[in-house]
Amino acid sequence: MGKIISISNQKGGVGKTTTSVSLAASLGILEKKVLLIDADPQGNASSGIGINSEDFNFSIYDVLLKNCKAKDAVIKTNSPNLDLIPANIDLVAIEIELVDIPKREYVFKSVFSEIINDYDFLIIDCPPSLGLITLNALTASNSVIIPIQCEYYALEGLGKLLNTIKGVQNVHNNILEIEGILLTMFDSRLRLSNQVKEDVKKHFGNMVFDTIIPRNVSLGEAPSHGESIIVYNATSKGSKSYIKFAQEIINLN
Repeated sequence: MGKIISISNQKGGVGKTTTSVSLAASLGILEKKVLLIDADPQGNASSGIGINSEDFNFSIYDVLLKNCKAKDAVIKTNSPNLDLIPANIDLVAIEIELVDIPKREYVFKSVFSEIINDYDFLIIDCPPSLGLITLNALTASNSVIIPIQCEYYALEGLGKLLNTIKGVQNVHNNILEIEGILLTMFDSRLRLSNQVKEDVKKHFGNMVFDTIIPRNVSLGEAPSHGESIIVYNATSKGSKSYIKFAQEIINLN
């Protein structure tokens, strides 16, 4: 059975989608079969890996409304061993459409049950909010990865996210674990980056991954080319860091 991992942080700009795409692509390079699920209405994980709205007939929106089966929405990507269920702006309406459905927190879990055995890892790119989509993702997941940028407001809002995760563990999903906290956008030249790194490690100890993702030009450029960092520039510091991170995830599982 595949492991479902949500990448979540309600703060924007922390490297959440970059981490979702790059981790998924890196796991694929390491010969794991991976499904990337774009659960953000902005659809950045989809476009960032080269899949635009005209490239698909079904999206995660259709899957959640049960207009199609999950397998019908799966698209092959140009990254080895990596499939995608895409998203687009239609997903904005899903919270309203699901609100009157019984057990609405479990829709993700039910629709992905049919394909979970087809993959080693299913990576969910959550939206930058703690709404019904994120709640569904966490309820369906085995674990959650929390990206935190090495900048001034790094820890702001983290308590709220941890409380949400605790609530999901208590009420909806008692097997949900925090896989770990991933430090992103680290610049070793900056005193602030080093201070944030020390603060996060002091507060969260073993919850912090050994791998730290550096600030890297190629990581910023890759989505504009519709390619994962692994395909765009395999020798970059960003690519090497995410492959190291993927290996760390494999070793933990």
